[in-house]
Amino acid sequence: MDTNLVVGAGFSGAVIANLLADKLGEKVLVIDKKEHIAGNSYDYTDENGIKIHKYGSHIFHTNNEKVWEFLKNFTDLNTYMHRVVAVIDGIETTIPFNINTLYDVLPQSLAKRLEEKLLDVFEYNTKVPILEFQKQNDSDLKFLADYVYEKVFLHYTNKQWGTSPKEVDSAVTARVPVFISRDDRYFQDKYQGIPVCGYTRTIEKMLKHPNIEIKLNTDYKDIKGDFKRIFYTGPIDEFFDYKFGQLPYRSVNFKLETHNHEYYQCNAVVNYPCNYDFTRIHEYKYYLNDISSKTVIAKEYSEDFVLGKNDRYYPVPKEENKKLYDRYLSEAEKLNNVYFLGRLGDYKYYNMDQAIERAIEVFERIVK
Repeated sequence: MDTNLVVGAGFSGAVIANLLADKLGEKVLVIDKKEHIAGNSYDYTDENGIKIHKYGSHIFHTNNEKVWEFLKNFTDLNTYMHRVVAVIDGIETTIPFNINTLYDVLPQSLAKRLEEKLLDVFEYNTKVPILEFQKQNDSDLKFLADYVYEKVFLHYTNKQWGTSPKEVDSAVTARVPVFISRDDRYFQDKYQGIPVCGYTRTIEKMLKHPNIEIKLNTDYKDIKGDFKRIFYTGPIDEFFDYKFGQLPYRSVNFKLETHNHEYYQCNAVVNYPCNYDFTRIHEYKYYLNDISSKTVIAKEYSEDFVLGKNDRYYPVPKEENKKLYDRYLSEAEKLNNVYFLGRLGDYKYYNMDQAIERAIEVFERIVK
């Protein structure tokens, strides 16, 4: 009863384990079904000297100084600011769709007219969700809204989520808005960067504590014994043996390719909203400026999560799924000293900083 159990060695589990061990001096057993720590942020250096993000590109960004300072206890971060290129009508341009994008893909005279009208209607440096942006009466702005919807959102969302933007929760479509700005960074957060030692090494440092024991390739159901507290970052529906049914997720399949030249594309991430079956191509050497005569890319294919076939990535944000999650949450609230957190435990689309923030909040609640 003196030991805490943390299920999952990703950011959520590693942060709560570190705080319990370091701040409270308590024993912690961390387990994970995977053969490695770091969850979906796991990275490794391949035979070409390139740091590969096994589960897709992970870019750390936050406006939360507390989270940033916590992370810096375990790693230095570079000053990488993420930009995403999209191929629209065969033209490489930046997204979110912004004023620069206007001039890249449309005739200059039309782009200038649209820019002027945009600035008459919206404040500069504001982000407008696409479904809100479509509510325009002006014929030029309506043309632009329809153009952006089809060329940037419609087909990409169909591929990523298996449905149209209008059937996806507004929280998802708001993640890639129309940006009334010339700032072509994907994120505008105050703090942005990639851990210079990699994500795996960062989480390894979090877990390197005399009070922490780690067991990989270990399922929660295989663990016996009593624990002071249980922190469960796995799927909440799995914890309860799917008694109310499975919570839906989208999964992702990454197909790695090694190419015998220095670079494959112009940018770390290039999106293909209207072409091909994959959503985007990642080229990893950009993140830490790895030096190699070769390069490694990953083509990203979205698919439904199927139990036993692939991994859970993104909770599907629909009202019916929230109601199902709430039933599980009601069951969770009946338990003593069992805490659910993380993207799978909370069934929420967390960024890495949000996962860290949530773990800190859970810890602070316990301390009170």
